[in-house]
Formats: sequence, C-alpha cells, structure tokens
Amino acid sequence: MNRVVILISTFCAVVLLASGSTWAASPSQSSNLFVIEGKVLDATGHPVEDAKLMPYFNGKPFIPNTGKAHSDKEFSTAKNGLFQIEIPVNKDAMDKGTWAVKVTRPSFRPSELLSLKKIHDEGLDDKGNQRWVSNTTVTLERTKGTAFWIALAVFIAVYVLIAFEILHRTLAATLGAATILLITHTLGTFDDGFKLLTWEQALNTVDWNVVFLLMGMMIIVGVLKLSGVFQWLAYKSFQVAKGKIYLLSAALCIVTAVTSAFLDNVTTMLLLTPVTMEIALVLGVSPFVFLMPEILASNFGGTATLIGDPPNIMIGSYAGLTFNDFVLNLTPVVVIVLIAQLIYNKLVYGKVYEKAKVDDVPKLLTFLKEKYRINDYRILKIGGAVLLGVIALFILHGKFHMEVSVAALFGAALIILLTGTDIVELLEKEVEWPSLVFFIMLFIVVGGAEQTGILQAIADWILGVCQGNLVVAILIILWVSGIASAIVDNIPYTATMLPIVAFLNTTIPGAESGVLWWALALGACFGGNGTIIGASANVVTTGIAEKAGHKISFGSFCLQAAPITLISLVISSVFLLIRY
Repeated sequence: MNRVVILISTFCAVVLLASGSTWAASPSQSSNLFVIEGKVLDATGHPVEDAKLMPYFNGKPFIPNTGKAHSDKEFSTAKNGLFQIEIPVNKDAMDKGTWAVKVTRPSFRPSELLSLKKIHDEGLDDKGNQRWVSNTTVTLERTKGTAFWIALAVFIAVYVLIAFEILHRTLAATLGAATILLITHTLGTFDDGFKLLTWEQALNTVDWNVVFLLMGMMIIVGVLKLSGVFQWLAYKSFQVAKGKIYLLSAALCIVTAVTSAFLDNVTTMLLLTPVTMEIALVLGVSPFVFLMPEILASNFGGTATLIGDPPNIMIGSYAGLTFNDFVLNLTPVVVIVLIAQLIYNKLVYGKVYEKAKVDDVPKLLTFLKEKYRINDYRILKIGGAVLLGVIALFILHGKFHMEVSVAALFGAALIILLTGTDIVELLEKEVEWPSLVFFIMLFIVVGGAEQTGILQAIADWILGVCQGNLVVAILIILWVSGIASAIVDNIPYTATMLPIVAFLNTTIPGAESGVLWWALALGACFGGNGTIIGASANVVTTGIAEKAGHKISFGSFCLQAAPITLISLVISSVFLLIRY
C-alpha cells in the first residue's frame, strides 16, 4: 500500500514540475477573473486583425479551463486590432505566479514573450468575485517571408497578364484571386508561412460600397436609356458645337469634370458614355477619341471635391476635412490641369477631329433631330426624378452616416418598380458584370498584397526617404501615390497611406498645414489616369465600350493617358511647393 501511495505522489510531483507551476500557484476553475486586454498594431499604427495570442503562466503556454470548447477567436484580435482574454483564476495564482503573452501572425515577426507586470486589482464585484486586469499594446514588425514573395509573384503575374493582354483582365484578376485563396487554404493549413489571405479577410478587403454603387448606377442608367434621352443629348451636344468637333470634345470634357466633382466620376461616366458613343457613331470615328479625354477629365474633376473620388472620401473621413477644405485647396490646381488637358487633346486628337469635320451641318442636324428623339417621356420624368433624388442623397450621405451605395441601390430598385421595367432583362443587358467581377477580384489580389506587407513596404520606404524634410515628403507622397495608383487600385493604397501621412504630419515641421493630405489626394486621384485599371471610371467606361464592340488595349490606353498623367503630377508638384 505504501508503495502505491509513493508512486502516486511521485507521479503528481512530476506532472506539477512539468507544468512549471505549484499547487499554490496554479490557476484553477474559479469565479475570479484575470482579464488580459489591449490591442495589436503594426509598425505604422495600423490595427492587426486575426493575430493569435497565447497567455503564458510561469513561462509555459496556458489555455484557460473555462468548462467549454475553446475557440481560436477567443485568442485572436478583432478587425480593429483589439483583444480580450478572460482567465478564471484563484488568488494564489495572481500572488505567486507570473503571467506573459505572446503574439503571432503570418507575415509578421512573432513578438517576444511580453511579461504582464502592470496588473490592476479592480476589487470585488457584486457577487464577491475578484477581478484583475492587464492592458497592453503590442507592436508587430512585418517580415518578408514566403507569403510576401508568393503574393508579390501573383500580383506581378496578374499585372503582366492584363498589360500584355494575354488574358482578359477579368479572367486574369479571377485567376490571381483564386490562386491566393487556394494557397492559403491548402498549404497554409499546414504552414502559416503560406497564409496569404483567408476567405474572411478576402470578403473584408473587397470594397462592397464601390461594387454596389456601380451596380446601382448601371441599373438607373439602363432604365433611363429606354427613354431615348441619351440619344437626344447626343443630338443637342452636336447642335451646340455646330459641327466644330474640337469644341464638342472640349465641351464634353468640361461637363464631365464639373459633373464628376458634384456627382462622382464613375456615375458621371456611366451617364455620359452612351451619349459619347452615339456622337462618335454619327461622326464615323472611334468612340475613344472622345471617351479617353472624358475619362481623364472625370478623374481630374472628381479630385476637386470631397465626394468626387473615393480616395477623397477616405482622406476627408480620416483627417476630419470638410467639403469646403477640398474645394479651396484642390480646385485651383484641378482647373489648371483641365486647361492643360484641353491643350493636350488638341495636340493628340487634332487630326482625327479635322477628319471628322462635317460639311453640311444643317442637314446632319435635321437628320439627328429626326432620329434621336425622346420616345418615352414617362420613363424620362420618373427616371429623372429618381436620379435627382439619388444625387441629393450622395451630397447628404455624410449627414446621414450612409454609404453612397445605399442611395444607388435604393434608386435602382425604385426606378424599376415605378417604370415597370423587366428586372431580369435589365440585369442581363445593362449591368456590366465583367467589370464588377474584375473589381471584386482585383480587390482580393491587392488585399493579398496588403496583408502580406507589400504595400507596407512602399510606405516604409517613404518614411525612410523623407527624413523630416517637408519638400521631400510632399514630392515623395505625390509621385509615389501617382505611380502606385496607376498600378494598383487607389482605394486600398490610400487606406494604407492614411496613418503614414498622419504620422508625418506630427513629425515634419510645416506639415501641420495639411499639405501632405493634398499631396496624397492629388497623387492617388491623378495617378489613377495612368493605366486602364488605375481608377474605377477607367474600368467601367472601357468595359461599356467593349460590350458595344469598341475595345481599347492596355498599351493603347497607357500611350494616350500616361503623358497627361505625368503633366498633371508635375503641375501638382509646382502648385504644392509654391502654395505651401
């Protein structure tokens, strides 16, 4: 019997020693709680989502025995980087034990074992249970591991496939997004080094506000087309120009820019693209001699206001800037750039405009008046009222704390209901599904680049180059934003740059004027003109034209758009340096 007692005692002692604790200092099932809370950030202050936390007791990993199944989410950070771990403990464990926490996340270097020394005793609650709380902030450093290089390779591959038109851009983006998710959920299951972007993160990285805004406006425009109003506008535009094609193009650019400032550039191009193609067909020229200048003007004009371009909305919200702030600080340079663009249009498209000159203008006007007339005033009245209501909601969306996509979707549903349009036929014919799918997949590809630290590497480089010099900071942010926004969508890029610019505003002398916010806005918005995938307006317009049988290649777009994009960035550089 004594031998049995000795064996049992020895076994218990070995177990206790292996656990690195003592009977007196072991946490146990208890109503007393030790709460470890705080947040996990990256090196630039971005919250880190889905970081895994492991509490340590007396130097050993510890999983609380709560009497229920353990979930990884209980030990992970939320989307805002916050976490809270509740551990049932006894008092001896708090008095005699030592606590620490370790944080890990794919694409980040694991944290050190962080000792929790500042533990606050919050006393007894109403039930007589004691509560201790430790609050800590953990900063993780990025690491260029396997996930980084795989995401970079996929990103470059997608861009090459699109740029050289090896695959349709929608297929290329879909293939890239699917590859990122497949690697994450196969190889990443066995090795965290292969976790590029999870399914949940992919859904979060897609800007559904942009996707549903586009879909809603496509439906509204599709119903309005049934009234014949766009064909009628084509006739009226030609009537005003009186056969002078360059003046017609200039007028369309100005209308596009002004409308984009107060509506938004994507919606503006959805409205004007059908009109422009009608004009081009009448004149017998490629629609792109008008569409290209309009695309550029829409991105330039949208830069002038808070609501004109998505990057501006994001900057205004983050920095607390008002509608008037954007108008006063950006409208002057936008006007100068638009004047430069009108001159550029003459140089690039002048010969085409001359060939499209119409000799017998009165005869053509009579023909257009007869052919392009409004054929359904009922749809025009209903659709016009709905469109005005949607625009009003766009302008007031900030006061209602409402995303602009909500207004667009409500307007789309309302216009279909009131006009009795066949929704199935409308969705099949008028919604540019390839463009919407392209946006969704591109967001996922860029999300993989963001999650693995590729975009952060660009931001870190900017921080290192600036070295506290305001002039260098202005030029670096402007030009890097311009080039990056031509390559990736400017929305996720802007989101990455927001905390970087906020940090520079507090550390660089003279930056408190807000000039770096304007450098970011000008670079992100103007740079979007550089390539066919740089801005939402570019993708939507070329997609609609392609659906109508008029395709423009990636290279051709760049050849026509890149020079004026560079000119706009040069003008912006001079403007910012002189004014600030």
